[in-house]
Amino acid sequence: MSVLIRKACMADVKGTYELLNSYAKQGELLGRSLSSLYDNLRDFQVASHPDGALAGVCALHICWENLAEIRSLAVFADFHNRGIGRLLVKQCLADAKALQITEVFTLTYQPHFFEKLGFSPIDKKDLPHKVWADCLNCPKFPDCNEEAMVWRG
Repeated sequence: MSVLIRKACMADVKGTYELLNSYAKQGELLGRSLSSLYDNLRDFQVASHPDGALAGVCALHICWENLAEIRSLAVFADFHNRGIGRLLVKQCLADAKALQITEVFTLTYQPHFFEKLGFSPIDKKDLPHKVWADCLNCPKFPDCNEEAMVWRG
């Protein structure tokens, strides 16, 4: 099955909202409001099926001069185990390179997935305080058990 990886557009927002919040209900990632998705639409890449159906999403959020975050990586269950998450992350890393960002971090429950893509473990304390803004809105804060990982390109 082939998917198209492309920049998100307005038509993707409601499907992205449903996808991210379905994982948030399971405690696997931080949910996003519709307002937040519209505000950050340019951060998102989407994977779409040839018929136009949304298969997955991932965002590259710029945090600072040379630091960005991979966030909101999610793939609909019907599309699991097809390499879609890998393709989405690779596109976000390519975007980071194009923007001359050489450090990209993620907070994840799936460290082995990110290790295969060149990420290494990092202590959360080594991340700038600016990145914790979203964490304050998380129901798991301050007892987060996500692992911090970094890619240096």
